Parts: sequence; C-alpha cells; structure tokens
Amino acid sequence: MEETRLTLGQLRTFLAVAATGSVRAAAEQLVVTQPAVSSALAAVRKQVGVALVVRDGRGLRLTPAGEALAERARAALALLDEAVAAARGEADPARGRLRLASVTTAGEHLAPPLLASFLAEHPGVSVSLEVGNRRRVADLLAHHEVDLAIGGRPPPGAETLAVKANRLIVVSAPRGPAGPAPATRAENPQPVRVSRSGPGAPGPKGRRSRGDGAREVRRAELEAATWLLREPGSGTRATAEAFLEGLGIAPRTLTFGSNGAVLESVRIGLGVTLASADAVAGHLAGGGLVEWRHAGLPIERPWHLLARAGEPPAPTPARFLTHVLEAGWARPPEGEERP
Repeated sequence: MEETRLTLGQLRTFLAVAATGSVRAAAEQLVVTQPAVSSALAAVRKQVGVALVVRDGRGLRLTPAGEALAERARAALALLDEAVAAARGEADPARGRLRLASVTTAGEHLAPPLLASFLAEHPGVSVSLEVGNRRRVADLLAHHEVDLAIGGRPPPGAETLAVKANRLIVVSAPRGPAGPAPATRAENPQPVRVSRSGPGAPGPKGRRSRGDGAREVRRAELEAATWLLREPGSGTRATAEAFLEGLGIAPRTLTFGSNGAVLESVRIGLGVTLASADAVAGHLAGGGLVEWRHAGLPIERPWHLLARAGEPPAPTPARFLTHVLEAGWARPPEGEERP
C-alpha cells in the first residue's frame, strides 16, 4: 500500500471544513485564506484517493469516507497533542496541562471552585475547561480532546476516578407554576384544569409544607405541571424523562438550551424542573424556589470524575485527581469504576 503523506496542517484544515461545513467558515476559524483551505482540501483528497466532501446547498458535507477519515484524524491529532503534553508534564508536572470537560451544571457550580483551589496550589499549570451536555462531554473524552471529565453518569469507555454526592430535586416557584394560558377560538380550545393545590394555595388536610421548606405533592400535581427540560443529550433531561415515565405520566414539556434559562423560567412560574441541589441551593435559601417532594424524590445521582478506561492519568491530571480527593470527593466503591 502506498505511503500516505498528509501533513498535520492539512488534516487540521480538513477537520475544520468537516466541523464548519464550508471553506469560508473553516478559513475564518483557522485565520487563513479560502484558497489555502481549498488547496489543503484538494491535497487531502488526492492523498486519500476517494471523495471526502460533496456539495450540500451552499456548503459542504462529508461523504461516508470523509466521516471515517474525520473520526480517526480527530483522534490521531488529539493523541499527538496529548503525547506532547504528557512528555512535558512528565518532565515538570507543576507546569503541565489539564484539559477538563464538564456537564453544564457541574461546569457552572462544581468545577470553577475546584479549579480555583487547584490553581492556587499549582499556579504554573495550564488549564482549560469545556462545558457541554452529557453527549458532548463523552465525545470529547472519547476522542482524547480532554484529560478528565465531570459528569453525572459514566458513558461507555469511561472509568470513574472519584465520586461526590449529588441530589436531583424538583423545584417550583413559591406559589407554584402558572397554569396554561386559555386557548383562543382559532386554536380549537380544550378544557383547562386549574389546580388549587400548588405551593402557596390551601392544600387538603395533611398536605402542609415540611419543616425543611419542601412541599409534599401528589402525582396529579406532577402531571398537571409543565416540565422545563434541557436539550436532548442532557443527562438531567434523561433522568427527568425516566422519572416521569416511572410515574406513568406524560406532562407538557418545554425545552431550553441553558440551566440559567430553565431556572429563571421556573422562578417566574412557567413550570417546574428537575435540578441538582447544588445548582439551586441559593434559590432555595433565598426563597426564590421551593422543593417539591414525592415518592422517588430526591434522586441520588453522584458526580463522577472520569477518565478513559484503562488509561492512567498523565502526571498533571493525576495531581488534579489528588486535589479533588483532598477536597472531599471519594474513591468509587470497588468494582464500580466502569459502567
């Protein structure tokens, strides 16, 4: 078989086109000219010997062959970067690199203080944090684009290095979520059920708020509420859907792209949501939100510090693991390192 002579620059250009879907966008991302991108793309095509991209409207999309190359080229470049970083970290771990990915909730509330205290002890370390949903974080870890990840459930191929307790709770506005708006004549109106038993309304005898401020609710209230969820691919969304399915209910749902949008919408009474207790602690303490309790709630879903299975962390990420354990995380129970 003829030896392939692809340069790292050509592969990175090809991956930029794969990610952006156009020569122009790839050129902007790489800060080069469009002719330079086109030239590199043609060189990759010539070396591989098969069509890698096809026109798709005004842009480009990968052929199956292009997808196969992109998948492996992405991993190869990440491994090369990882090898260089590991060599530098081995020589001087205190000045190495830590690339961390985190699911959104942990990225907003858990990772920042961990990184701040870690950098206070290791100021020479270069740190990056990428925040995304569970699917994105698993993808980054699998493709060697991060060293460690924080998530709620270990994906296939990942190994748990440390765990921290995490409770998922249902929260509502203090006076409960607002009911659906009445339909207009043109909308073929349907009967609207109005619950008088939400938080703040006089409930039946024996259904008062708990001493800790949480409120016991019935299954019917959970079904009548509008549930505010994150986008598909979110671990919290998957857990909420599993909880509702377990109750045998299918309430109305709305989808939001960020935790901030979800919590603000809950606060103004648009609906209820399932959220990490870490994320809503301030809202609960300040009275902006109240917790709903029902059988099966809260849901225990520990945070996991993850690495690729079978790959010991490089020296600098290993120092971060030590720091996390000293900060109160625990080693996983024997036999539970891998899902």
